[in-house]
Amino acid sequence: MKKSMVFPLSTSLKRLSRDFWPGPISSGLYSIPAEKKSMIGRATQVVDCRESMGLAKGGGLAQRGTLSEATKPDVIAIAMSPGRRHITKPVCEMTYGLRREGIQTSVLVLEAGTGVPESFPQGSRGYGPTFGLSEKEIEQVARHKIAVLHLGNVRSHVIHKAKEVLAQVDIPVVVVAQCPMDMEDFAREGIKTSTVKPPRQKIETKGEVVDIVTGITRGATCTRVKLNTLAKVLNKHLARINAREALEAEAARKKKK
Repeated sequence: MKKSMVFPLSTSLKRLSRDFWPGPISSGLYSIPAEKKSMIGRATQVVDCRESMGLAKGGGLAQRGTLSEATKPDVIAIAMSPGRRHITKPVCEMTYGLRREGIQTSVLVLEAGTGVPESFPQGSRGYGPTFGLSEKEIEQVARHKIAVLHLGNVRSHVIHKAKEVLAQVDIPVVVVAQCPMDMEDFAREGIKTSTVKPPRQKIETKGEVVDIVTGITRGATCTRVKLNTLAKVLNKHLARINAREALEAEAARKKKK
């Protein structure tokens, strides 16, 4: 029978510290500088609750026209209104996955998030509901740095809904959908994108599409691969936005001097 090895407390702390924290570490537990520590385990995020209780069994389905707001206005995930054909499940899973990766994420369930917008071609519009944003929702979206749009699985619907949002809010957007699409599909409809620019006279949006993540199915479990892809995309764009804001703040500070 093998004997277990027991280290003195100070030796164990030193080894644990050497494994997780770089730089010189003393034997005392509280002598490790805070800026040297890496996160171990979970990190707490404070989220402002919705204005009304959830729907369905257990209240797991958010009501339309409600916002679950994170502490920092970094990312806002925009979902369609819940209904028989509109399931917000992938948005909830994406939000949970992003928060677990340390990304501050708010969730907005639109009041009029079903149907298609007024700008949709009349020949194929039908007589269903009209998609749109209220003034309150526009203000809620605008105070965030970047948005994640999950607005259906029909390509033409996703493109025109994204156009409706970006025509009213100047914000970079990551589009999430099930069907395959690319930047050219958006540019053809006058939507600014990060890689394909429509002709200047045909631009109809304030914001722009900066990335696309496809293969996320509505009403189905979001895979770990897709969650990782979305987290990497958002971290990349957030890093660029934060760097640009830091440069602008530094330039403004020097200008005041």
